Amino acid sequence: MNLNLKRPIVFFDLETTGVDTSHDRIVEISMIKVMPDGEEIVKTRRLNPEMPIPPESSAIHGIKDEDVKDCPTFAQIAKSLEEFLRGCDFGGFNSNRFDLPVLVEEFLRVGIDVDFKRRRFIDVQNIFHKKEQRTLVAAYKFYCDRDLTDAHSAEADTRATYEVLKAQLDRYSDLTNDIDALADFSARGEAADYAGRILYDDKGREVFGFGKYKGRSVEEIFRIEPSYYSWMMNGDFPLYTKKVITEIRLRSKTK
Repeated sequence: MNLNLKRPIVFFDLETTGVDTSHDRIVEISMIKVMPDGEEIVKTRRLNPEMPIPPESSAIHGIKDEDVKDCPTFAQIAKSLEEFLRGCDFGGFNSNRFDLPVLVEEFLRVGIDVDFKRRRFIDVQNIFHKKEQRTLVAAYKFYCDRDLTDAHSAEADTRATYEVLKAQLDRYSDLTNDIDALADFSARGEAADYAGRILYDDKGREVFGFGKYKGRSVEEIFRIEPSYYSWMMNGDFPLYTKKVITEIRLRSKTK
């Protein structure tokens, strides 16, 4: 089944130096941009992460320091990448929890504040887990009846994710071929900062998703304990989380 699109959607996958969304860097990014008329634009690029690639990460994706030493850095391709992604929705496999937060951090490090708030995000893994409880390799075999021979190659994973979503639409009659509906179904709960440190409650208010104030209003805590904001800003939190709490703090001061 082809996707019913009102605007382009970019399926993407990252290979990185590790699994820390705050500090690890991209070593390879692959994207399939699907246009409303069905045209597909494929881009894959390796990047110099400007930090050593740990052997345990190289063992997974096969990319070593010498493979990327002459590649461009994220800063060098950030502007053209932002232009490629502009106005698009997003699809990925475990992307809401990992790939998207990593990508947002990379943009913020180079001073590009991409507005993701109007985009929709489809996490194909979440649809799969709600329906079948498997991995991407198993999902590809289950839905497409093909073996994913190049797992952890960014382009192979990206292509598999796109094909799995189309196969899911063919298999499940209760899935609506609509980006908004798929984004809602594949969401695991609303997070204001992608990393899950700041969540939305059932009234749409930002609340803490961790620590001693878990479930409490961010605005309220910053009002009664201003030092908590300073602690977070000086702490080991993602740049986007810090951006979100700063917006909340500034907003509360104007009330």
